[in-house]
Parts: sequence; C-alpha cells; structure tokens
Amino acid sequence: MMNSAMDEINLLRQAQRHQLVVRGMGEEIDLEIGPGDDPSFTAAALVGVTGADSVGPDEHEDQKNLLLSSSEVEQQDIEMNAMPQLKKKKKVVKKWREEWADTYKWAYVAEHDSTSRIFCSVCKEYGRKHRRNPYGNEGSRNMQMSALEEHNNSLLHKEAVRLQMASKEKVQPVVEAPIYVKALLSKTAGSILESVLKRDPHEVEFVQSVQEVVHSLEPVLAKNSQYMHILERMLEPERCVVFRVPWVDDRGEMHVNRGFRVQFSQVLGPCRGGLRFHPSMNLSISKFLAFEQTLKNALSMYKLGGAGGGSDFDPKGKSESEIMRFCQSFMDELYRYLGPDQDLPAEDIGVGPREMGYLFGQYKRLSGHFQGSFTGPKIFWSGSSLRTEATGYGLVFFARLILAEMNKELKGLRCAVSGSGKIAMQVLEKLLPCGAIPITLSDSKGYLLDEEGFDYVKFSLLRDIKVQQRSLRDYLKSYPRAKYVEDGKPWTERCDLAFPCASQNEIDQSDALSLVTLGCRIIIEGANMPCTPQAVDVLRKAKVLIAPAKITGAGGVAVGELELNHEYNLMQWSVEDFENKIHDTMKQTYERSIKAACEYGMLKESPEALVHGANISAFLNLAQAMIDQGCV
Repeated sequence: MMNSAMDEINLLRQAQRHQLVVRGMGEEIDLEIGPGDDPSFTAAALVGVTGADSVGPDEHEDQKNLLLSSSEVEQQDIEMNAMPQLKKKKKVVKKWREEWADTYKWAYVAEHDSTSRIFCSVCKEYGRKHRRNPYGNEGSRNMQMSALEEHNNSLLHKEAVRLQMASKEKVQPVVEAPIYVKALLSKTAGSILESVLKRDPHEVEFVQSVQEVVHSLEPVLAKNSQYMHILERMLEPERCVVFRVPWVDDRGEMHVNRGFRVQFSQVLGPCRGGLRFHPSMNLSISKFLAFEQTLKNALSMYKLGGAGGGSDFDPKGKSESEIMRFCQSFMDELYRYLGPDQDLPAEDIGVGPREMGYLFGQYKRLSGHFQGSFTGPKIFWSGSSLRTEATGYGLVFFARLILAEMNKELKGLRCAVSGSGKIAMQVLEKLLPCGAIPITLSDSKGYLLDEEGFDYVKFSLLRDIKVQQRSLRDYLKSYPRAKYVEDGKPWTERCDLAFPCASQNEIDQSDALSLVTLGCRIIIEGANMPCTPQAVDVLRKAKVLIAPAKITGAGGVAVGELELNHEYNLMQWSVEDFENKIHDTMKQTYERSIKAACEYGMLKESPEALVHGANISAFLNLAQAMIDQGCV
C-alpha cells in the first residue's frame, strides 16, 4: 500500500511539472506546455492520472487524502515551476474529451460503467487497453499526436485494422442476430419451442418460422395433447444433404461453394421445392424454406411433400460458361437424391430458366433417362410459359379476394412492390389491368419510385431492363421525374397495399411503423416470411391484415402440380382458363384457412385469422398423414 501511494505521489509530481489539472467533463482547460520540459519524462513508464469523472464514488475520499499528503512535495515543485523556460510557451485552450474526440475521427465518446470514455472506432476499446495518452486524455496537440501514434502502433490496433481491411476486400461478414422469442401462452408450446432452440440455437431463420407456426398451433395443442408428439417429429427434417461444389472459372482458377438440399417431409407425397443461389444461403435458410414449402404444399389440394435448398454461389457477374460449370458440378452430387417420385426442384432466387436448363441437362445425363424431368415428360423441362405467371398472378387474385370481402376493389389503390424478379414483375403486370397504381420496384442496391405509377409502356421498359440485367436506375433515363433511392426499401412510401416479393425479413420493425403511419392496411406476402417477428407485432397491433405466403403461393403450387399430371397439357389452355384455375385455387385455399381459424375460436375479421388458419389447416393435414403411417 505504501509503495502504491508513493507511485501516485510521483505521478502527481510529474503531472505538476507539466501544469496538468484534473478537470470535469466538457470543462475548458488552460494549459501552458513548453517543449523544454524534462526530456526524461516522455520515457517514464507511467500508468496515468485518473480523471475526476472516471473515479468511483468510493475512491473520492482516498484521492482527497492522497492530495493532502502530497502538499509538501508540491511546495517543493513551486520553485522549479517558477524557473524561466528556455523556449516560449504555447497557450492551448481545449474542451476536454468532446473536442479531442472530434479532432481525431478514429475516436468517439461513450459511457462505460457510468463513466465517459474515449473509444477507438476501429477496435471499440478504450483507455490503457490501447496505451492511450498517459496524461488523462489531456494535453497539448503534440501530446495528443504522440498518444495517437502510440495507439496506432499498438499490436491490438494493428490487428483490428488488418481485419477491417480484409473485410472490405471480401463480402462483409454476416452479423449473427439474436433470436427474438415471443412469450407463449401454454407450457406445451413453450417446451416444443425450447427444444428447437436447444437443438438448433444458431439457425435464426428456421427458429423464426417454427416460432410463428407453434404460436398459431397453441389452441390445437391445448385441445389434443397427441398433436404435441406429432409436432415434435414434424419439426425435424427427414433428410438434410450438405455437400461441396467445386468448379473452375474462365481463368482456370478453382473455387468451392457449399450446396444444400433439405427434404423436410414426404408424408403427403414426393417433395417439391425451390433451389436458391445466393451468397447468404446456409443450412438455416434451407431448412426454413423447406419447412415453409412443406406447409404451403400441405395447404393445397395436392398430395405433395416439401423441400428447399440451393447454394451460396452468386450467379451475378459470372459468365454463361461459369454458371454452366457450376450447375453441372452442383448436380453431380444432388442427382442421387432427386427423382419424379422423390424430389423435383423448382426455381427460386438466382435460379431461372437458364440455371434450370443446365441443372436438368446434367441430371438427365447422369440418370440416363428423361423421366426425371423437373416439370413432367409431356411438357418441355422449363415448364409452360404460364407457370412463371402463376405465383405472381395468384398474389393479385388473392388481394382482390380479400378486398371483395371488404366491399372494396383494387382500382385506384397505391401498391408498393419490392423485388424485381419473376414474381414481382408478374404482380406488377397483373395490377395494371385491375386499375391499381403500382409505384415501386426494388433491387439489391435500392428501390425505384414513380409517383405517377407504372403503366403498360413503363412496364415494357422495366421488363427490358431486367432481361438485359441492367440496374433499375436506368429507368430514370426515360422518366427523369421518377427517383431511385440508394440503399433504401420501398416501405417508406405512402401506399394502400404492400407486396413484399424480395426475400425473407425484408420488413423490419421500423419499416412496419412506416407502413402503418403511411396508411398501408393489407400486406400480401410474395416472399416467404418477409416480416421480422418485431414487425409482425407492430402490424398486428395496428390491425394490418397479413396474407401469408402459404396461401398466396397456392397458385404456383397448383400449376406446378398440373404440369406433372399427364392428363393436363397447359400449353393448350387459354389465358381465361388458366386465370380461372388460379382464382379457384386461391378461393379454396382462403376458405380452408378461414374455416380452420374459426374452428379454433378465431374471428373471421381478425387480422391474424389468415396466418393462424393457414398454419392450422396445413398442420392438421400433415398430422393426420403421420398418424396413419405410424412412427414416421
């Protein structure tokens, strides 16, 4: 203790020689510091003077006693301080901490343990952890520059800068978001969700989709406890295939990506589900897509299982030959698990007719026959020209169905659409003859807004832009009154209906608040799970009606299954017959969902009726099949 006290006294003496005074936060200080001070001072190994604001309440009294005990030493220093300086002093007036942090952009002020600290904006560390200025963050510019140099030369800071530079050269790492868990009413449902969290704690998307379904099934589990064991088995996929995909680019360099295929359930029939090529693809997203597709197929009138998958390969910026080589390598492994009676893939993000053509060609080559075509032997493998329109048209038909129940129509309503892929473009095309006013589209860089609304001429231009794989920004060359918002989402624009057709979790809590504030009252989901749980809470409290993708995607499921049926030939259907078939399918799915919701105590007018009813109806179909087939 005595040695520690003497160290503090020596430290105070050295501080006195440099006329340093302990100040409060934001207080102006008048420092007179000359370059002729003791040269040995800079080489001294100092711990530092603790600022007044960084001293705890229990240490104030000790510091006071320490200052009193050193008064005799300070008297001796007065004579030394009175000696004439060899060089002229420079007067510096600064505001401590705030101005110091503003001077150097690498620093910022934040609270830590109720104390203001200066942190490094790169390393997020503070104080002696970075060997910062030993004078309590006070001093002349020379002192501060010396502390800055010492900080930048520290090993910890150099490593942080290296990692920061490496992250700029590669794709930014995905920050793992915490799983948002809602409170469940029953212990039974809570125990099921807890077991999923325990088994798959890092699969955020999958846990999120499971949580929504379990929340809907609470009244079902309370009514029949047998369903609890059925649900526990159902939440575990039948098969998860993870494999490597090596491929060679046009320069002869070798690359490797990861492939996924999750066959979630085959209790109702062979699996159907999309393939997605996107850098964010992982096992969690594959399981979530397969789970959603299982419920979507179970809700339809057809006997189908559910699957999903893809790869973290990014087709953007790749040549035709590179995409072909990747698809062939991808199918070299996946073909073992495919077949007309087992699993047939479909298109999703990053996988269009071009990619499906390459995949099917390699599958046919490896399997040795044509019977495994992805869309049936009587129709060319890529499907009829009508199939790509089925899902997008179905969204608009469902919107009309809901509005008809409210004695309203689409004509004159402002519609915000996200995405610019197959589904979004077909939604836009079908909104036009209904008299609606679509005002937005989006891509990975931002969103396009045309306040006057898109018409047939503008739609033709947008379609050409997408076919040529150009940016939506090129639309402004022909229509300069429109605007393109960088790094934005269309949910900040005034609209009556929203059609999220881009990707999962594209509407967060702030987006939901914007939609509610700007007058949106109906959300028609085109993408799977486009709203975060926090956004769903906001929308439900505001009585915004959400039409889930499980229902709105029924049109694509119906047409896809009809293509596989040898008795149908969609190429010979008229447009009227095709649209009537989709409309009938949407109406039947809607009625089944509402009926299931009403049977378990939910009002038809409730904003949650469609979501809960769809989950209940799909689950009951799957559960009955699992009961009939035994322990599967």
